[in-house]
Amino acid sequence: MIEARGFDKATQQISQFCIAVAICGCAAVISSAVSPALALDSQPTPPGSATAALPVFKDPSAALREGLAGYRAGNFDASVQALQYAAQGGQSLAQWKLGQMYANGDGVPHDDVKAFQYYSQIVASYDEDAADPRQFPVIASAFVSVGVYNLHGISNSSVKRNPRRAFQMFHYAATNFGDANAQYNLARMYLDGEGVDQDARQATRWLSNAADKNHMEAQALLGNMLFQGLNGLPRQRHRGLMYLTMAREAAGDRPQNSWIVDLYDNAIRNSDDFDKQAARIELSRQLNKRPR
Repeated sequence: MIEARGFDKATQQISQFCIAVAICGCAAVISSAVSPALALDSQPTPPGSATAALPVFKDPSAALREGLAGYRAGNFDASVQALQYAAQGGQSLAQWKLGQMYANGDGVPHDDVKAFQYYSQIVASYDEDAADPRQFPVIASAFVSVGVYNLHGISNSSVKRNPRRAFQMFHYAATNFGDANAQYNLARMYLDGEGVDQDARQATRWLSNAADKNHMEAQALLGNMLFQGLNGLPRQRHRGLMYLTMAREAAGDRPQNSWIVDLYDNAIRNSDDFDKQAARIELSRQLNKRPR
């Protein structure tokens, strides 16, 4: 089973994007056109009634700005009302923010069904020919979130497990947006053979793409595979140790990352001086490739 790991960096990136949009008031309305290959099997019902009594805002963009400002101020009731108005007006950033809030129980009761519905609105209305590139981080995140919900399903709801649909969501976001979370989840599906035929070569390819974007979980998984020579990979202990070192540094002491710490500690225990020195050299080369 694939866990919904690795969202912290993407969420931080998108949160910064949200603030910029709120300040400049330039969040674009996503077109309602949808590609048949990408449209959900059924159009999701927007959470809440379209006729509910909501405050009147100047327009959806203004409501989006007020909603984000209210969220940052901790005024969640007013924030949700404004964001709902903006979401009904087609503001994908409002739909994404509400999805995040309901998925995490952040200022609202935790509700995965509502989160799924808001993310699904973004996926269903996405038009690749008309989309604003500034919206791509939000759109990619929505595709990944819909994929995770399809992979696991939601208990006691109409959202059932659909690994094949999850694969489609991950593959689209990985290919068209270069999203590291999508690439990681796609690699896990190839490794597990869930929703797609098992293919270690494809898994390694997508893990490498995500790891090179500093995706911590991808670095840890790829590093362990290389260090031990798993899944048909030739053993490259120094390169594997390099990726594990990068992942260990990013993992910190957070309990949810203990599996990364365990993989790193195991590799260190089984490394000799040559492995460690070669890994340091490889790490230095990798860091020098990063933009300055």
